[in-house]
Amino acid sequence: MSQEAAGKKRSALTLNTDGERHPVENSLAVASLIIGLTALVLGFIPPTHFFGALAGVIGLPLALYSQLISATTGERWLNVIGMVSSFLGAAFAVSHGGFAL
Repeated sequence: MSQEAAGKKRSALTLNTDGERHPVENSLAVASLIIGLTALVLGFIPPTHFFGALAGVIGLPLALYSQLISATTGERWLNVIGMVSSFLGAAFAVSHGGFAL
């Protein structure tokens, strides 16, 4: 085994591609993704339209703010997916009744 092959590290799945730590930015990116996907799933189900609309209204500004302060490309990918999911989830939830109980 050559020294070049032995010296290479195995790349792990990480959002910190710049070599620095970004705990706040990473947390916001993951939270926006989770809330966005939750809004999307709840927006598809007509009986859960209220919670889907609520998750969409919370997730979209969160993802926008997270995009504003993001530091790496990986965080930006998660933010965009969270933004689109939040918007679509809120749109589907509003089409099923929105904030009406």
